[in-house]
Amino acid sequence: MLQKIFATGIAIACSVSGFAQSPDTASLIASASQTTAAPLAPAPPEDKKPFLTISGSADVYYRLDFSKQAANNKTSFTGTHNTFALGMASVKLEHKTDKLDMVADLGFGPRAKEFAYTDEGITQAIKQLYISYSATNWLKFTAGTWATHVGYELLDPQLNRNYSMSYMFTNGPFSHTGVKAEISKGKSGFMIGVANATDYRTPPAGQINKKFLIAQYSFAASDNLKFYLNYVGGKNPDTSKTSQFDLVATAKLSNAFSLGFNGTVNTTQTWDGSKNESGKSWWGSALYLNLDPKPWFGLTLRTEYFSDEKQMKIYTGTDKGANVFATTLSANFKTGGFIFIPEFRIDNSSQDIFIDANGAPKKSAGSFLLAAIYSF
Repeated sequence: MLQKIFATGIAIACSVSGFAQSPDTASLIASASQTTAAPLAPAPPEDKKPFLTISGSADVYYRLDFSKQAANNKTSFTGTHNTFALGMASVKLEHKTDKLDMVADLGFGPRAKEFAYTDEGITQAIKQLYISYSATNWLKFTAGTWATHVGYELLDPQLNRNYSMSYMFTNGPFSHTGVKAEISKGKSGFMIGVANATDYRTPPAGQINKKFLIAQYSFAASDNLKFYLNYVGGKNPDTSKTSQFDLVATAKLSNAFSLGFNGTVNTTQTWDGSKNESGKSWWGSALYLNLDPKPWFGLTLRTEYFSDEKQMKIYTGTDKGANVFATTLSANFKTGGFIFIPEFRIDNSSQDIFIDANGAPKKSAGSFLLAAIYSF
């Protein structure tokens, strides 16, 4: 009996030994052991492009003119004195796919109304409304209405470091409505398009056939040095002809210091009733010096020279046009999406285009403002 038990034990041991030496079985055991000891991490979720992106902003300000005259403000969006004023509430909806991009950018308030000055009613709320199609990774077509490519400053206040606007922004184009093609090759970019007359979403009656040519060449010499050469020109609704060339340059010299430059020349041939007269021009240039010693604090000094010898934009009441030199110093205090801007501004003119507290003409004006901006 003992011999039978002993023989049976030997047989079972040999069987187990043979099972353990099977390569497939060994792999299964090892795999099970690893799974038990260290479970595999779940695969990270696929990073998908957002179906819809919503962003927006709101701004309010207070402006004090040192001569107590709101009329001393000669630039866009800040024509008040000793008043708490609304700027603009904006909401931007953007939907993207691999090939298509739709943008509906809406604004409400005095700033938006002044921007869309050729429109009436609800259409004044349309800052931008366009559809883009990317045929390839270097060619894109856009149709609709969009903010101009001309100039350094932008409509949305959170995208500027000064709250008050320059003379060039005020007198340059605001928006274009039409079609354009954009090409990017290496460090260079090209844009060309056809649009309605500047700032017109819907041309005035009888002016439908008048179009403007718009164009841009951009060159990124490096990540820190970029240039933009802009053009816009065509027939205006009043039958005059306009041609404007514009240059923008940006440079980042260090993490704390950067600068921008904008120069523009506008030539307009006015209509005398039977033919266009010889061209009359205005021009300007501005330098933006930006200092950011802290992530939450920055300073910007804008110096601008605006020449309007032919009184195309600034009426002097005399036979001489005005040249204006404006200096604006703005501080930016930032936290999250909030920006607080205290700003001092001094405008000096070659002619008496400003008025003092008693209503007498003078050549200079000064102001102080406080602006609060929140964006998301």
